[in-house]
Amino acid sequence: MSDTAKVWPTELRLREDKKTLHIAFDNGEVHDFSAEYLRVCSPSAEVQGHSPSQKKTVPNKRNVGIMKLEPVGNYAVRIHFDDMHNTGIFSWSYFLDLANEKDKHWGGYLAELEEKGLSRG
Repeated sequence: MSDTAKVWPTELRLREDKKTLHIAFDNGEVHDFSAEYLRVCSPSAEVQGHSPSQKKTVPNKRNVGIMKLEPVGNYAVRIHFDDMHNTGIFSWSYFLDLANEKDKHWGGYLAELEEKGLSRG
């Protein structure tokens, strides 16, 4: 079991503007995630596909918000976005990957948008 699999959130709070998710973990890490970042990196099959070649680039999500958070067992949360996407299940370890590898995920997303002539919206 990896170290991130053992990490547990101590606080999960949606900011009042519904655009930022704040998470504190029991290892001392604290992260704020924009709704846009979470939406375009959703772990859902709709976004990730069933193989790397099926991965989708999701444009026009700059202004997406989060409507609600729904616990999934004791290991994850389902995020309901205001564009009606809600099929991604975000595990605690996935949140840490998104936080610790943000340059890779966000940079890759921005490069994909540019390559495909798409916009953040």
